Amino acid sequence: MEIKDFESYLKDKKIDSDAFKKGQPEQWSKFKVLYDQMHPNSFTAQKLFLINPIRRAFPLKEELLEKAVPTAAARPKVMMRPKPKTN
Repeated sequence: MEIKDFESYLKDKKIDSDAFKKGQPEQWSKFKVLYDQMHPNSFTAQKLFLINPIRRAFPLKEELLEKAVPTAAARPKVMMRPKPKTN
């Protein structure tokens, strides 16, 4: 597994690093220091319950665009049985 920098890690977690850095600079810098000191998997395990609220507060813009375009659900095709012949 390739070890990435903190910004790439946040992108993989679908978090906008710049918005997070501007919105919560102290939290961002604390996370960066911890991330630089440990393996990404260990960081994820340690901060698992903090990542989701941050993701909701600072989502990647690409993620917002994907959610804005709704896709039509496929509808099943109804097949009718032919009527039996009556003599």
